[in-house]
Amino acid sequence: MAISPIDIQQQRFKTRPFGYDKAQVDLFLELLSEELERLCAVNQGLKEELARSRNGLDEMKGREALLKETLLTTQRMVEDLKNNARRESDIILADAQMRAERIVRDAEERRIQLVNDIQQVKRQRISFESSLRSLVESHLRLLDMDLVMVEKQEEPELSYNERFSLGEGTAASVREEPSLREED
Repeated sequence: MAISPIDIQQQRFKTRPFGYDKAQVDLFLELLSEELERLCAVNQGLKEELARSRNGLDEMKGREALLKETLLTTQRMVEDLKNNARRESDIILADAQMRAERIVRDAEERRIQLVNDIQQVKRQRISFESSLRSLVESHLRLLDMDLVMVEKQEEPELSYNERFSLGEGTAASVREEPSLREED
C-alpha cells in the first residue's frame, strides 16, 4: 500500500494517558509529510527525466541503427565500386593488350611484307640486269657477226640505183648501204 504525504497529514492516532505527546507526534508527522512530499516530487522529476532519457535513448538507438545501416550500405557500395573499377580496369587492360598484340602482329606482317617486297625488287633487278646484259651481249655478238660478214663478203659493188631497181629492200642491202656511202 502506497502512502502519500496527504495520508500522513490526515493520519490520527488514539491518545492514551501515558502515550506520546500529541504535539510532538503531530510535528513529526508534519515534517515527515513534507519530506515525503519533497521525495515524491524528486521521484516524479526523476521519472520524467528518465522517460525523457529513455525517449532520447530510443531516438539515439534509432539513429545509431540508421547510421550503422547507412555505413554498411556505404561499405557495400564502396566494395561494389572497387569491384566494378577492378573489372573495368581488367577489361581495359585486356583490350589494350589485345590492341598492342594486334599492332605488333600487323607491324610484323608489314615488316615481312616489306622484306618480301625488297627481295622481289632485288630479284627483278638481278633478272633485269641479266636480261640487259644478255641483250647487250647478243647485240655485241650480232654487231661482231655483221662486221665479220661484211668483211668476208666481197660482192660486186652496185650503184645505188641498181640496188633499188632490183627490188631488193632487204636488210643485207640496207646493211651494205653505209659501206657504199663511206666509199663515196
